[in-house]
Amino acid sequence: MARTSQTRQASIVEKLRFETGMSHLRDDVPAEDDAQGWQGTGRSPSRSPSDRPSSSSDAEWDAALRAMGEEPARAIADASDLSPVQVNVSPAPLKLVETAFLSSTAGLLWLVSYYLSLVPWMRIVFPLPLALVYLRWGARAAWMSLLVTGLLLSVLMGPFLSILFIIPYGLLGVQLGFLWRRGAGWPVSISIGAVLATLGLFARVALTSAFVGEDLWVYLTRRIADLLEWLVTRLVDWGVLGVEALGQINLSVVQALTVGAFLLSDLVYVFTIHLAAWLLLGRLGNAIPEPPRWVRILLEEE
Repeated sequence: MARTSQTRQASIVEKLRFETGMSHLRDDVPAEDDAQGWQGTGRSPSRSPSDRPSSSSDAEWDAALRAMGEEPARAIADASDLSPVQVNVSPAPLKLVETAFLSSTAGLLWLVSYYLSLVPWMRIVFPLPLALVYLRWGARAAWMSLLVTGLLLSVLMGPFLSILFIIPYGLLGVQLGFLWRRGAGWPVSISIGAVLATLGLFARVALTSAFVGEDLWVYLTRRIADLLEWLVTRLVDWGVLGVEALGQINLSVVQALTVGAFLLSDLVYVFTIHLAAWLLLGRLGNAIPEPPRWVRILLEEE
């Protein structure tokens, strides 16, 4: 019998502790009013008499109050000092949706541009969706977006054309997003981007050479050398150059000049990407670092 009474008393104590600890979370019941109600100076506490266990008597209820070790008002005051419960709303669904949307956007831009022969005009915006993913969600989301875009294009266009997008446009988008997120200036990001674009061009040439079974780089440089030889011949015929200039075309020099021409072209290309990103991404709430002063003067932004 005594053990049953102690069990009831313990359950009542736990119920009181729970309700006094949670009373400050109820918007309609201030903790001070509850304290006044327990002391008999204000309204009655928010718990209705029907909340008492039906099997407990008033004596057991009073004994349970004394078993708490301190006044109920002090317990309520201590509970009111607790910090409110923080609800952590995870951005995972938004991150997933935006990453998937921008991945499909990058893939569809490449798909439409390739089949409509718009690549020379649309190539400026190819890296921007992946760069935007990096700016908004970081490195992991950007690499996942690049992977998803590659898989999507592999299904729609085949592995070869998918690789031609990933190298260099996909990698360039991730690299630019990395530098822009860290606040790198335009000279740094343009220089690194141009080098990466040039390396991507040689990777595409090597990949295409493997598919067609011929070294396209050697073929290209030889055709350039033939063009220079023809030009020198015409200049000799016109008397601009001497006869000794004939046969002086060096293939290694031609290859070095070709690499320099590609690098210069990629510098201009990456610079136009920066201009497009500065004009577009800022309106989306993910601005890139400010351009140099002379660029702002040219665009009448200062």
